[in-house]
Amino acid sequence: MINDLCNGVSDGERRLQQWMGSIQARCGDLAASEAKVVELLLADPLFVGASTTAQVAARAGVSPPTVVRATRALGFTGFTELKIEIARARGTTQFFAPPEVLAVDAPLRTVLETSIRAGTDALTALGGAVELSALDDAVGAIQHARQVIAFGAGPSATIAADAVFRLRAVGVTTIGIQDHLSAMIATRLLGPGDVVIAISSTGRTSTTLAVADAAASAGASLIAVTNQYGTPLAALADIALVVGGAPLPSQMAAAGSRLAQLVIVDALVAALALRDPERGRRAERAGIDLPDIT
Repeated sequence: MINDLCNGVSDGERRLQQWMGSIQARCGDLAASEAKVVELLLADPLFVGASTTAQVAARAGVSPPTVVRATRALGFTGFTELKIEIARARGTTQFFAPPEVLAVDAPLRTVLETSIRAGTDALTALGGAVELSALDDAVGAIQHARQVIAFGAGPSATIAADAVFRLRAVGVTTIGIQDHLSAMIATRLLGPGDVVIAISSTGRTSTTLAVADAAASAGASLIAVTNQYGTPLAALADIALVVGGAPLPSQMAAAGSRLAQLVIVDALVAALALRDPERGRRAERAGIDLPDIT
């Protein structure tokens, strides 16, 4: 059964597939209870990588000590090391780490120049990636929306917050909800005429996809701001604003893509104000006597 599960795993991340192949090679003589843990690992490695020992034990139908014994039987020092290896295979351990192009003793000037280059490359990619017709459709959808919900998880949450701040200033009723469960409840209550802006650099963030799916199911227009075409979020969206740039995970690529996403937000707001002069006047009124703007 373990071999069947190993052969049946389907995952878009090649490195994770290769890592799981190495696990299959260690699936030799295991106790029946330990085999249940390995079967779960091979069937759903992302669940194991995001869960506690007790959660894995409950789902596998074994005791927590059995989970630890199974991980040690696979050659790991314990469950924590297993989770780290899953994260390494996925590439998520590198998300907040310095880019590999930088040596440990890299001078500060080189670090700064690398960061600047990442931002410059992202903005250059944006010019060739985003489709003007999609941008025009997004402006039109927001212009006529009853209300807009902007959502992003992790680093993308800052882009969503900026979108809320800027769109409100030009008279768009815009809501920002950080908690994804609350966002799902809110989006399920939307309907035609409402708009959801879902922001995810990878286009694969599970919480963002859940919110986006809830919006689509409710009949709201879904605008995706993401890095690449062909991702689940881009495929789900009515309008995909693709900014291009290097694929994640990479800390510098993430920083660069955020710059490109902020430019998209700026372009949306500017286009709205230009199409409707009254929105420009609202923006002027919104900025009266705000002490922390300048």
